[in-house]
Amino acid sequence: MNSKFHIRKSFFGALALLLVVLLLAACGSNAGSNNEGGATASPESSNTPAASEENTERVVTDGMGHEVTIPANPQKVLASYLEDHLVALNVKPVAQWSVPNGIQDYLQSGLEGVPKISYDLPVEEVASLEPDLIIIGSESQVQNDLYGQYSKIAPTYVLGDKVNSDWRAALTTIGDLLGKKEEAEQLLAQYDNKALELKEKLAEKAAGKKAAVLWLVQKQFYIVGENQSSGQVLYKDLGLTPPNVTAEIPAESNAVWNPVSLEKLAELDADYIFLVNSDTDVTETLDSAIWKGIPAVKGNRVYQIGPESSWLYSGFNAGQGIMDDVAKSILK
Repeated sequence: MNSKFHIRKSFFGALALLLVVLLLAACGSNAGSNNEGGATASPESSNTPAASEENTERVVTDGMGHEVTIPANPQKVLASYLEDHLVALNVKPVAQWSVPNGIQDYLQSGLEGVPKISYDLPVEEVASLEPDLIIIGSESQVQNDLYGQYSKIAPTYVLGDKVNSDWRAALTTIGDLLGKKEEAEQLLAQYDNKALELKEKLAEKAAGKKAAVLWLVQKQFYIVGENQSSGQVLYKDLGLTPPNVTAEIPAESNAVWNPVSLEKLAELDADYIFLVNSDTDVTETLDSAIWKGIPAVKGNRVYQIGPESSWLYSGFNAGQGIMDDVAKSILK
């Protein structure tokens, strides 16, 4: 994800969202599985062109080793589930990622009027859009000869899991492909400055405090890991301390969002909880003695975040929204 997924409206929409988000999170976490060094330049052309070359056709090598001819000034870009980067770069794609009953609502101010395309990118739908450049995030999205089918429609560049799991690298790579390398660098500097300023304020107000990010969907809690999505923003960018339950997640799980039982939450030592609530009725779930016994709950420091927010995503815009929510909650 102004409802990120509108999953409050439909059981099946919520289920579809859950499955797709967990699938994409797993894809992004398998960093380097088929991409040891990320995207590299082909012998024919540098993947980091000089300014005079930005408006010319170039041949580059993507994260899977394909040589891809990037058109000069692509006008009809399809980059499903990568729209955060496009919106940040002020590029409107030919279609936007969607699941049943849901889209990335936090991006809609930059995607107004953009039609939806199913998250699994059906070849016929892709062809009907007549894109002049297709950008794919993960290798798993082009298995079973899908790459060959997409590349017959338009030049197709696969970021690869290593780049795709790092939003900064993804933004930089996409900016380079679209002749917007300098804009991407400026966005990263802007983001880092904002994060540093907020980190300093949080150090004064919440020094040593632990913060947890929970996602509640279909009465099941998930807790975010430390290295991606909102976990990366809180723990890496803003310097907040992860709670014990997050720190105990096995490294081999490689998941962004990890299921956690209510009984396990009884051990949660978080001082703050950011609860992304995707359920319409939380009375039964949040009325239990276990939930009420968590320190943050007892201290009235639970901040409910709607499913329309950016907390389930990664990117320049997602991170900006998360930082704004943290500032409004903790620094109020």
